[in-house]
Amino acid sequence: MGNSQNTPVAGILLAVVTFLALMLLGTDPVIAISVLTVWVGSLMLAAGRPPEPPKTKVKQALSIESIGDLIENSSIPLLVTDRNAIAIANRAARQLLGQHVIGQDARVALRQPEAITLVNENRQGEAIVRGLVRRGDIWQINRQSLDERLAMLEFINQTAEADISRAHTDFVANASHELRTPLAAIIGYVETLREGDGEIDTPVARKFLGIIEREAQRLQALVSDLMSLSRVEAEKHDLPTTRIDLASLVERAARDAAGPQRLDRLALALDAEPVVLGDLPQLEQVVRNLVDNALKYGAPEGTVSVILDMAQRDSARITVSDEGEGIAADQIPHLTRRFYRTDPGRSRASGGTGLGLAIVKHIVERHRGRLDITSEVGKGTRVVVRLPVAKREPEAVRSATPEAELRTLS
Repeated sequence: MGNSQNTPVAGILLAVVTFLALMLLGTDPVIAISVLTVWVGSLMLAAGRPPEPPKTKVKQALSIESIGDLIENSSIPLLVTDRNAIAIANRAARQLLGQHVIGQDARVALRQPEAITLVNENRQGEAIVRGLVRRGDIWQINRQSLDERLAMLEFINQTAEADISRAHTDFVANASHELRTPLAAIIGYVETLREGDGEIDTPVARKFLGIIEREAQRLQALVSDLMSLSRVEAEKHDLPTTRIDLASLVERAARDAAGPQRLDRLALALDAEPVVLGDLPQLEQVVRNLVDNALKYGAPEGTVSVILDMAQRDSARITVSDEGEGIAADQIPHLTRRFYRTDPGRSRASGGTGLGLAIVKHIVERHRGRLDITSEVGKGTRVVVRLPVAKREPEAVRSATPEAELRTLS
């Protein structure tokens, strides 16, 4: 403390002596006074500054705090360990592993053998861990050393990728099985007809040919649905931009699905005329699939109701209801899975491919809509599709369209 006070005093005395020496040497008084003023001012300013803290301590404090601030809002779970003890866990990591992990040994917090090995090796690397938080989840843990004490653990969720890979595998297996069944029937009956050497009587031959035709049509429908599903999935990120009159589309598609034979079972109620942005063939396919399903699996003589109305000001609603046997509650979440059937035998007998609702789901999602299915055993099933209504076009834009010009001329 004494040294800090004596230093400016000694400096001032030295400045005064220097000033007198300059005057004795004949220096201009103005220059001598300027030198004295600058010197004394510098000494006084230095005397008023607080002592600087040691640089090593500032660096250490900033390193921990800055890392915590930097990673706190990251969506990826991140841990910073200090000699394998968890010093920092960002918000995503605390939500994943719990608030209590801070201060714990990383090996105790993670518990998985692969993760423990990664931490023990004390080097940069990665490990794949299964069941870290929930049964069946898959995480990739990356370890990066920051210095001789600190290291960062990064957690990347690989569960979705694994699910997609498994879904692709299941899809190929199911598709192969579904294609094999009608092909086996076609080949078997054709071989029987060939081996008959003309000895098969006409009624049996007609029966065989009918089976061949039915299985071939089923095969054709299956290939068509597979192509539709593939096309919808390829376009799922492309938002449709065509303005479509939903009322006329629903009426036309519902009547096409019913056909002349089942038209008397169809009850249409078009209570609104909304305009949506959509893909015309895909939205027609949604209505056809839903109406066809309701007519196939509803009561044989029951009515299928198709209603178009407004759920809200900005949402159109298509409701398709049947009077069938209904579906158990535990099966409803699986209905939009590919090839899922509540009654496989009945579905195949009616010509179903098991892809109809999967296609509907993907089309509705592409149109940024919503699909809801409710059912009560013994009373029937109700499927609701909600689609966002298109914003009204400016008057200038509407008047510039060819349709508007044709209406004006007529």
